[in-house]
Amino acid sequence: MNNWLDKLERKFGRYAIPNLMYYIIILYAVGFVLDLINPSFYYQYLSLDAAKILQGQIWRIFTFIIQPPSTSLIFIIFSLYLYYMIGRQLENAWGAFRFNLYFFSGMLLIVIGAIIAYLLTGAVLPMDTWYLNMSLFFAFAALYPDVQFLLFFVIPVKVKWLALIDGLYFVYAVVQAFLPAYGGGVYGVIYKANALAAVISILNFLVFFFSSRKMKPYSPKQMKRKHEFQRKVHQASRPVNVYANGAKHRCAVCGRTELDDPDLEFRYCSKCNGNYEYCQDHLFTHTHVK
Repeated sequence: MNNWLDKLERKFGRYAIPNLMYYIIILYAVGFVLDLINPSFYYQYLSLDAAKILQGQIWRIFTFIIQPPSTSLIFIIFSLYLYYMIGRQLENAWGAFRFNLYFFSGMLLIVIGAIIAYLLTGAVLPMDTWYLNMSLFFAFAALYPDVQFLLFFVIPVKVKWLALIDGLYFVYAVVQAFLPAYGGGVYGVIYKANALAAVISILNFLVFFFSSRKMKPYSPKQMKRKHEFQRKVHQASRPVNVYANGAKHRCAVCGRTELDDPDLEFRYCSKCNGNYEYCQDHLFTHTHVK
């Protein structure tokens, strides 16, 4: 499983959006303000409506993401801070590309699920990214199970126990859609939408969990040391035109330079002893110099 992710990263890693969660938070903030100004605008023009998407309103595939997690100012401040903290930590552990892939693949699966549900049942399921964001907590707990959060800002609880509560919440969302008391009417549609979104988000998490389970997580102190080392490497003075042909970069494995292919990207490896530079094709596959 890691092989196909590594191949995708080598090929498309350059297109990843760094600090993605920062921009997602901005979109949620815009959605919150929009809801204060005109609560009906989102559902009329921006929400994930499979019927209207199939009628040509394809922008809804993207705009549904701005639905904020809450209409309460206090709750949304807390939620957005938590989302940002977890998103940044996952991006640090996985890398920008894999975090981008996790989030955008989750969005895509939600859209596909809504469209398939509409084609099969004729029901428009009002889905958003709530359960996708909740699944980020599973990923965080899988990497850092012993990190402690302050429940109610007072009680220290390890993330792994909070993840179990999160899991029960997902199970309840699925079970609720099949209970007779919640099966009909407008609320029945909402509960079915929640159940489908919960299942999709869990499947998205499981794919990335099993494909990235061998990746070594970093504690905050380790991440700080890693970033400090990378900063010093990039800030170190490098001679210009050190190669005979005038190239500034050369891969230590294949010997290619930016003159061979102007689209090549080069990076220094923080795990090699010495300033060894590698092209995008060998950055993740070379043998570290010790």
